[in-house]
Amino acid sequence: MSFAEIADSFFKPAVQDLVPYEPGKPVEEVQRELGLERVVKLASNEGPFGPFPAALEAIEREARGLNRYPDGGAWRLRTALAELHDVRFEEVAPGAGSDGVVDYLSQLALDPGDEIVCGWPSFPSYVIDALKIGAVPRQIPLRDHRYDLDAMLEAIGPKTKLVYVCHPNNPTGTMSTRAELDTFLDQVPEHVLTVLDQAYYEYIDDPEYVDGIEYLKAGRKVVVLRTFSKIYGLAGLRVGYAVGPAGLVTAIAKVRRAFDVNSFAQVAALASLDAPDELARRRAVNAEGLVQLEVGEDSRPLFEQLLREGVIVRPAAGFGAPGAIRVTVGTPDENELFGDALGRVLSAVEQT
Repeated sequence: MSFAEIADSFFKPAVQDLVPYEPGKPVEEVQRELGLERVVKLASNEGPFGPFPAALEAIEREARGLNRYPDGGAWRLRTALAELHDVRFEEVAPGAGSDGVVDYLSQLALDPGDEIVCGWPSFPSYVIDALKIGAVPRQIPLRDHRYDLDAMLEAIGPKTKLVYVCHPNNPTGTMSTRAELDTFLDQVPEHVLTVLDQAYYEYIDDPEYVDGIEYLKAGRKVVVLRTFSKIYGLAGLRVGYAVGPAGLVTAIAKVRRAFDVNSFAQVAALASLDAPDELARRRAVNAEGLVQLEVGEDSRPLFEQLLREGVIVRPAAGFGAPGAIRVTVGTPDENELFGDALGRVLSAVEQT
């Protein structure tokens, strides 16, 4: 049996030039290949703790009704999120993770030749989703590992439609101050929508860190992204949301697939909203485990050496930082294992 060949000319140029996402190997496969008893995954910025107990209970209840499609409007979840943020139901847009919302924004706003502006290295989906449509990404180098908001303003032109501010930035973990963002938004032209990506919002305990929804309530032309994939431990269910002007939320509904947010995702996210003590505990554990390191011009050798030690990290070349690895903060036990493994790897390098 032989499948038909599809000529390269069949695919539109914007897709031909893309590089497919390279997923990491499952933990079990790494264990089998390398003969390791224990492997920890610290590669994908997942929360190290699982779903809240209430979320697991909600999933178990929902399993009995999986013969039915999910609520296409995510009515109960949107209602709860609107109440949480003190906004209108019509100003909340659910999505398949905040990553899904980036895709929706690209679909609803960008035509071939339009432009986006973002810092770089940063979250790759801003660039990838623009390229898929034939739009042009303007990737502005970070300054001192932080978004260079002044340079981003200079890069905005008449064809710019979306400006992304990843806050804090993935993968560098750096942030802009409230004053810097205030000044930036004062100068963004009226024809541009600012996308304030706050996927890691719940981890931050800093008076200089601004809740982007404040800007919305002040009438700024902003959309704010949030997710349940991180501190809430629901990365496997793909559920996030945007808070933005009602007209934008309506446009998102026009391009979003009807059942993008599945039934488990909706009930688990809803059940996770009332656990402030557990959120505080996870935030504190994460803060204790933060670490920063430099790894040279090419991070892949270090990635491979750590893999042989049973630690999966992420080479950051896909984020625009080939000389870095992204290390997710895990549990204290996982962080200790990473530290020990890194020490052995670095000792071996020093001895050669």
